[in-house]
Amino acid sequence: MPLDILFIDSVHPLLQKVLEAKGFKCHLQYDWGREKIAEELPNFDGVIIRSRIKLDKEMIDKGTKLKFIARAGAGMENIDVPYAESKGIKCLPSAEGNRDAVGEHALGMLLCLFNNICRADKEVRQGLWIREGNRGVELQGKTVGIIGYGNMGSAFAKRLKGFDCTVLAYDKYKKNYSDEYVRETTIEELFEKTDVLSIHLPLTEETNYIVNRSFFGKFQKNIYFINTSRGKQVRTDDLVECMKSGKVIGACLDVMEYESLSFEGLDKTNLPTSFKYLIESDRVVLTPHIAGWTHESNEKISATLAKKILELF
Repeated sequence: MPLDILFIDSVHPLLQKVLEAKGFKCHLQYDWGREKIAEELPNFDGVIIRSRIKLDKEMIDKGTKLKFIARAGAGMENIDVPYAESKGIKCLPSAEGNRDAVGEHALGMLLCLFNNICRADKEVRQGLWIREGNRGVELQGKTVGIIGYGNMGSAFAKRLKGFDCTVLAYDKYKKNYSDEYVRETTIEELFEKTDVLSIHLPLTEETNYIVNRSFFGKFQKNIYFINTSRGKQVRTDDLVECMKSGKVIGACLDVMEYESLSFEGLDKTNLPTSFKYLIESDRVVLTPHIAGWTHESNEKISATLAKKILELF
């Protein structure tokens, strides 16, 4: 008997093509709201989702036939994974699909910051030719600290090879992961030696606002900071305070505390003065949650989910 799969969000068509070739019935319902999804969910064996709808306990209880929930992307915070799994529903992330894009983007942002590329580009377009004021900083010889050595952290470390920098990684939940790209370390050594910090963590109760004034204060050096994970892991007011004091020399932020639930925009009703500081600072590189958002990753995410779903059935 073929399985019925509900696509709540749009994904690369490869996923639908592969599943239908194997006999699955794919139902693309991108305009259904929460109420309609709850009403229809009992009819489906699987769900494909990005971030438009939150699959909480109430919603999961509606899915009486559900066998899996597949998330097109890395984070799983919009799915109550423990509850779903307690009901025998498999939860499938696809971080393998966009980790390469995230690794490249994090490196690209850092190089832009170090070499004043965004500012210099703007100045040249305005007819200004300022060389000394845009003298850059080299990555060579620096120590890059990575917190979270999963798909994203390891992809970033891999991109750093060849820059002749020291790469240290701390992961609270992993052991013995030193490789040709990174050396496993303690959080204490990370605080002591880091010049550039990049966090690669899922958003959980534990990591919510994990980066704050106290956190930055533990670093012995003044540091550069990169966040391509989730905006709510960083207390923006504290980041700005540390930038003003010089504790944080510069920041690369692909995600913001003020993003909407679906990551499709900023909550414009709640943009404080700290955000204004960031957008006016030439020591900050900002992008709109696009680190994992490449044409290639779009297809690779679908390929990853197709493989995982077919392995289940």
